[in-house]
Amino acid sequence: MDNGAMTDHPTGVLDPAIADRLRRTADGLVPAIAQQHDTGEVLMLAWMDDEALRRTLATGRATYWSRSRREYWVKGDTSGHVQRVVSVALDCDGDTILLKVDQTGPACHTGTRTCFDGRTLPFSPESSRPESASTEASDAVSSAAGA
Repeated sequence: MDNGAMTDHPTGVLDPAIADRLRRTADGLVPAIAQQHDTGEVLMLAWMDDEALRRTLATGRATYWSRSRREYWVKGDTSGHVQRVVSVALDCDGDTILLKVDQTGPACHTGTRTCFDGRTLPFSPESSRPESASTEASDAVSSAAGA
């Protein structure tokens, strides 16, 4: 699929207008978030360099850089769990890529729909407790009234 991102640029080179907007890590990578396009579900986080992004834009298939294997991988080539890219965006700082995809099958290598399924951490900050919030509000009102 040619979506026009590569127009007037040699094959194998990311459009300089896009490359100039990227803020990379010291090893030349940018985090890429894959999100299900129709539900907003966050599926996974992976890494891209310029070439992985170029391949993704040129083919419409999510292509990532594996930090552990030190090679490119196209999501679904081995597992069949393809990510067809619907849109690609950069965040305001150019340091994160958002891929909106149509995910076939599980996104996570463990077999779960997302890499976050069943991995919720315990969370209970003091400010989220209703009694704590109401006590703080009462204290603030009492302090203001006494001033």
